[in-house]
Amino acid sequence: MKSFFTLAFLLIAVSAFSQSKDHWTTIETENFPLPRHENSFVENNGKFYLLGGRGIKPIEEYDPKTNMWKTMAMAPMEFHHFQAISFKNEIYVIGALTGGYPHETPLTHFLIFNPKTNEWRQGAEIPEDRRRGSVGVTVRGDKIYLVCGIVDGHYADFVPWFDEYDTKTGQWTVLPDAPRPRDHFGAVLVEDKIYAAGGRTSHAEIGKVLDLVIPEVDFFDFKTNSWNTVEAGLPTPRGGTSSIGNGKYLLVMNGESTVQESSHAEVEVLDTRTGEWSSLPDLNRGRHGTGVIYYKGKLYVAAGSAKRGGGPELNTMEALDWK
Repeated sequence: MKSFFTLAFLLIAVSAFSQSKDHWTTIETENFPLPRHENSFVENNGKFYLLGGRGIKPIEEYDPKTNMWKTMAMAPMEFHHFQAISFKNEIYVIGALTGGYPHETPLTHFLIFNPKTNEWRQGAEIPEDRRRGSVGVTVRGDKIYLVCGIVDGHYADFVPWFDEYDTKTGQWTVLPDAPRPRDHFGAVLVEDKIYAAGGRTSHAEIGKVLDLVIPEVDFFDFKTNSWNTVEAGLPTPRGGTSSIGNGKYLLVMNGESTVQESSHAEVEVLDTRTGEWSSLPDLNRGRHGTGVIYYKGKLYVAAGSAKRGGGPELNTMEALDWK
């Protein structure tokens, strides 16, 4: 009888563990960061960083070992609508916007944060004729890649530009344009291909800021030095998305669109080898205008806006097992 109850207990425990993988868990942290959106969320040396967003805010650091948030240095200026990257123990802000809606302006230089010294510094200048914000940014080796973006805030001049910055030589190279312009999305390197998924063309000039979402998923293949398009488009087209890679998979989540007032909670995954889409559990709280982290077998998302447009801003964090 004892062994029966022991077995039953183990089965219940295993079942509970399995169920925990089937939904997002809201992390009850010891303290909370500032609410923000149009920010980035990025991992660097085992700690998570919230930075940027509307207004001027400090960078905030989350330590998963202590479950605590720590306030770091104040931002040197307002910057928002960007995809931060971790690069050689620092955090880079590239292709961001500053100022107010709808004519936000692109930053002229990189901004670089060093978590160890808790200091910001100015990095490389972006060529004047290639400056834009809401850019997809990713790293391949010692080179940084900028994909698409928009020149005039949310108003007009969305572009298909594709640029390479060599961190060793400081040289900029203009690469082949993407098949279509887009902004409000994230670029991801998956198996030596750069993917551009989600986003839209923000066009306040004609009264269509959220409307012109992009279902097509484009990718640049370094082997052929050319762009291609995935046959099956993004199942839930939306802007304000966050993307990340894991092995052969491209994950797209978060977002905003005209189909609903609340931000999107869908989490969609492309198997880049088969071209097939699948879904992970929806977020507990839909959000847009933030980032996603993959760390030690788990996805993490924090901050963002709960509704399309500018608020309410969030300061919560959720996690999901994904191996």
